[in-house]
Order: sequence, then C-alpha cells, then structure tokens
Amino acid sequence: MNGDETVYTHGHDESVLRNHRWRTAENSAGYLLPHLRAGMTLLDVGCGPGTITADLAGLVAPGIVTAVEMNEEALSLARNEFAKRGVPNALAVVSDVHALDFPDDSFDVVHAHQVLQHVGDPVQALREMKRVCRPGGIVAARDADYGTFTWFPATPELDEWLTLYENIARANGGEPDAGRRLRAWAHGAGFGDVVNTASTWCFSSDEDREWWGGSWADRSLQSNYADRALELGLATEADLERIAAGWRSWVREDDGWFALLHSEILCRV
Repeated sequence: MNGDETVYTHGHDESVLRNHRWRTAENSAGYLLPHLRAGMTLLDVGCGPGTITADLAGLVAPGIVTAVEMNEEALSLARNEFAKRGVPNALAVVSDVHALDFPDDSFDVVHAHQVLQHVGDPVQALREMKRVCRPGGIVAARDADYGTFTWFPATPELDEWLTLYENIARANGGEPDAGRRLRAWAHGAGFGDVVNTASTWCFSSDEDREWWGGSWADRSLQSNYADRALELGLATEADLERIAAGWRSWVREDDGWFALLHSEILCRV
C-alpha cells in the first residue's frame, strides 16, 4: 500500500513472505482485539499475505472483512490464504490508501499493520482511513520503529544492515522510524481521541533466531531490499554477502537476542 510515489522496501520474495506469514492477529494486533465484536465490518489496509486478515475475519464473523493491497499480484497472496483457510467473509480489493475507493463511513474498523512506514504521505493515508470509518468507529495502526531495534551480542554487520535498511527505506519514500511518529501523524490527520501504546517482538530461542536471522540473511541476498541496495548504489554484492554472513553468525550465538519496538494507535472517529 505505497502509492505510486514509493517503492515497497520488502517486496514479496519467499524470504520475505516466510517472515510475514508468521504474523497473526494475536501477535500483531493484540491492542485491537478487545475492541472487536461479531458483526463488525472491517477494512484491512495493506493486508500482505492475509494471515492477520483471516484471523480478524474469524473474530468479526459474520461481519465482512475487506482486504486492500496496492496491486493484483500482492492481493493474490491474501486471496490464496483466504481460500486455503476457507474464510467465507473476506473480500479482496485493489486500492491506494492515499485515495481509498470506498464511500465515506463504510466500515466500523479500519486497520493497518506495518503500512504507514511505507507510504508516501502517512497523514493523508490516515485521513483516508478516517474518512471511510463510521462515526464512533476505530482506526487502528501499528508500525515498527527501526531506530529502536536492539540485539546482543554486538555484531557490526547488523549495524551495517540497519543503516542500509533505513537508507533504502527513505530512498524508497518511506519512514522506517514510523512508530515514534504515529501519534503525531494521527493528530495531523485530524484525530482528537488517540490512544497510543507500545509492544515488542523478541527473538532469542534457537528456533526464533534461526527463523528471524535466517530470514534476514536470505533477504539480504534475494529480495527487493537487496535489489534496491544495488540499484541505488548504497551497497555492493560483497557488502550484502557480508551482511548475510553476519546474520548467520548471530543465529549461531547461544546468547543471541533481538528485540524490536512497535507503536500502536487506536483512534476514535
């Protein structure tokens, strides 16, 4: 859900999808779940592979969930997930979050997970999310803040990875340190009632390190992130090989630990 003026930093390679398909409503939208009830209509903006969307559809059934992505290729991932799970109450629509193709006051809940960090104008995106949400409804968004990412042990290649990622994301038109800005963006979009919270993901077990670090090792060599690093002249193939090797080294550390902070906003319309 980037709009024409941005490039989606992650892309949709299998190395990325392996990570994104891990996401559930419980581990990625827990702040929103107490506010959902059966029969609600919900718009999921930038639904990605649809794992969170499918969970949300189960929670608001028989209410309808509408999943939105920036193009048919991206949306096909969610459609496949809905078909695999047999989700009967989910629709999939191509639309741009900067100008959503829905009438005013269409949904009880409008949700976006890890989307605003990638769009060209997050305040306009939130204005649109507000416009299509019914009075009394909720606009909910959760975004990471890359500047808060921390890990142990010190691994210079991960420092290099983080700096490179932030440079690529900003060159693509996004804001990787979106989390700290969500409240300000919501106020800029005209919301007066904004509840702002935070939550974390933490990866430290052998299995978690292999999943998280292994994914980023692969993404450092084969993903839109890697392609853009080369295209923009921000890294060489040797740089990317070194970063990937650093991730694999971190995975093998028994004491390895990685944590990342997310900001969450619940906005009443």
